[in-house]
Amino acid sequence: MSIDLLVHGGDVLTVDEAGTVVRDGAVAVHEGEIVAVGPAEELKARFTAAEDVDAAGCLVLPGLVNTHTHLAMTLIRGLADDVTLQGFLERVLPAEARLLAPKNVAAAVRLAIAESVRAGVTSALDMYWFHEAAEQAAREAGWRLHTGPTFMDVPEPPDAIAYEDRLEWARRDLLARGPARPGHRPVVFAHSTYTLSPDQLVEIFALAREFGALIHIHAAENATEVATVEVKYGKRPVELLDSLGLLGDDVLLAHAVDLTGPEIAVLARTGTSVAHCPVSNLKLGCGIAPVPRLLSAGVTVGLGTDGAVSSNTLDVLGAVRQAALVHKAGGDPTLVGAERAVRMATIEGARALGLGEQLGSLEVGKRADLVVLDLNAPHLRPPHDPWSTLAYAAHSADVRDTVVDGRVLMRDRVLTTLDEPAVIADLEALV
Repeated sequence: MSIDLLVHGGDVLTVDEAGTVVRDGAVAVHEGEIVAVGPAEELKARFTAAEDVDAAGCLVLPGLVNTHTHLAMTLIRGLADDVTLQGFLERVLPAEARLLAPKNVAAAVRLAIAESVRAGVTSALDMYWFHEAAEQAAREAGWRLHTGPTFMDVPEPPDAIAYEDRLEWARRDLLARGPARPGHRPVVFAHSTYTLSPDQLVEIFALAREFGALIHIHAAENATEVATVEVKYGKRPVELLDSLGLLGDDVLLAHAVDLTGPEIAVLARTGTSVAHCPVSNLKLGCGIAPVPRLLSAGVTVGLGTDGAVSSNTLDVLGAVRQAALVHKAGGDPTLVGAERAVRMATIEGARALGLGEQLGSLEVGKRADLVVLDLNAPHLRPPHDPWSTLAYAAHSADVRDTVVDGRVLMRDRVLTTLDEPAVIADLEALV
């Protein structure tokens, strides 16, 4: 059988339910889909590939999924460090007003994609202004971007679309998308319960559900946000969303740091997912999300980096390490182990997006998003356990090859669909 791509010779960490590792394995890909996973010798005999990747001495794993980010914030990386969340917003909002335009967002997203591909991140959920420009940049690079209309009722929004006009604008955007493509679904972004009123939230969620869209919203990022919403509406953010009937398995909360026991229970009951952003939460002094309690309750938890201005990098492997370490601070090293943290960055992230049947693991029928991580470095030897290697030892610089939808976007650490020096120069010219 003729196929498009065969990745062979490395140890394949499938991240399936059993945690299968195929030593000296291979992944066969045709038309963007995984058609076989198994021993390299067997798959080489079965398939003739138009292109191959020799992964000997490497670890092959699913592409990493960034479940919460603001990609074009690469424009303002380093402008709001060592401040609280509220101080962060005071610095970021004026910079956005000055810098944001479709052309600038496209340039910033191209840089973010280059950084992500180098870090083995094959898809991201991106909440930001001028999402059309971001989508175009991602399409040109062959990268998997999950984005859509964003709602945030603020004076003089960067895109100059007043809230009263945004619903119709978003409807046109969602209609223009047509049927969902493999590995994608429509997304609607409601910024938060402190920038949108309850009536506005009800309208936005109704629109999203009309189109079967994922709904992504910031919630309970820190105590100040929670107190602000409670003073304004008499309920905490998660309580407010629940009281409005808005939580559900089509909702993904960003951060979810300041939660009560009953709020965790309602997230589990409604099937609402969480994007855990440990680096950003620590850096902004927001606290540590109660991830062990969320997991124990059965809540799906993915990993996010947040924007490059609040976490400074788009390194999901760094978030894996932080997630595996920070929850041990209370004295129990078993709360979030290496395997759990890696799963949060892969299959659980895909499930949080509602795409667990299509992304997040190396299994037949899924989209071919995968990473080849070079194990030939002193800090990665000996590789006794692949989960441990990824969570505690590997760095994004160890990623050698990145494949999205069966297309090699980085081979031998060289980007194939982006002119990296030009991408960097374009952004530098803007700032």
